[in-house]
Amino acid sequence: MCIRDSFHSALPLNRISLLTEKSLPIVTVAVNELISEDYIIDEGLAPSSGGRRASLYLLNRRKEKFIVAIAVDQMLSRFVVYDLGRNIVIPQKSIEIRVSSDPQSLEKLIFFIRESIADSGLSPDKILGIGIGMPGFVNIETGTNYSIFPTPDGTNLRDYLSCQLDLPVFIDNDSSLIALAELKHGKAKGKQDAMVINIGWGTGLGMIINGKIFRGHSGFAGEFSHIPLSQSNNLCSCGKRGCLEVETSLLVMATKAKNELNTGSESSLRWLLQDESKHPADHFLEAARSGDPLAVSILSESSFHLGKGIATLIHMMNPETIIMSGRGAIAGKILLPSIQQAINEFCIPRIADLTTIEISEIANDAELLGAANLVVEHSEFT
Repeated sequence: MCIRDSFHSALPLNRISLLTEKSLPIVTVAVNELISEDYIIDEGLAPSSGGRRASLYLLNRRKEKFIVAIAVDQMLSRFVVYDLGRNIVIPQKSIEIRVSSDPQSLEKLIFFIRESIADSGLSPDKILGIGIGMPGFVNIETGTNYSIFPTPDGTNLRDYLSCQLDLPVFIDNDSSLIALAELKHGKAKGKQDAMVINIGWGTGLGMIINGKIFRGHSGFAGEFSHIPLSQSNNLCSCGKRGCLEVETSLLVMATKAKNELNTGSESSLRWLLQDESKHPADHFLEAARSGDPLAVSILSESSFHLGKGIATLIHMMNPETIIMSGRGAIAGKILLPSIQQAINEFCIPRIADLTTIEISEIANDAELLGAANLVVEHSEFT
């Protein structure tokens, strides 16, 4: 039985019943079984609220079970292993895999995961499963990614990976997993309605509605980057023109910075970009955080376009909060003034005033944390 949320906090039986959508008697029996198997421990009594104090239960952090979390983006794939207490037990490893252009990308990913697990020294029977976040049109129910990683035998990607890795595998869209991490551990915790912007190589969106991740009818909700708000004639990665992504992705920002340098603009990026061990977009973010005028100017321009998209979200969804997360969120508060300017210009004040804009505090690890939670939510602990 899945004890959702216990990955990070102690819960009473009635809360577990609510989260798992199982009856209290079923939950009670299951929890007692898991206690006998040492998966769950009794954490004592909840604070008094005037009545009988409820017992609290938590996943046993000392239980030797582990979760492999993989974060795949268009350029880089990262690997980390968590224990049941959300502690990192195997340090993060990464490999450059260009998933959209490399025909061997799936084979490289499988080899990377296999090799990383072998190097960890963990016995496969100690691993609950592998959670993988990835870009593209991912249907979590069918285990299919319709955008990348076609399988050689035509089976769905989740089952193919499970077969190749000989472990349970769960996949989901990267932006949905970032939203899941924010819901469980970040700025969206306790929120019922929140939008999580994934600022990365593209511009993604994870949606939290009624306290749950919303994926839409076919699992593809949240294609924020393809809202036609750009006046540019540049082609988007989807093949269309006018998409928000052509103004707001980190790749676009880094390219604009390079073009400015080529026309003679002065910037710390001129020497930062000589270091080829990091992607130009990472150098761009570093320069912006350091106050480099060129980087800040380009970031502010992109943030204004992002704010136009956010104004659309506010009008449509009326969220309690919008959280800036993902790789680009490390730019921090530099993002906010231009976003707020666009909201002031394009959004009805009475509606906009009801939504807060926040910067994630777990942006660097959000996708990996979301991938780990995906495993916890789907594991049976048997």
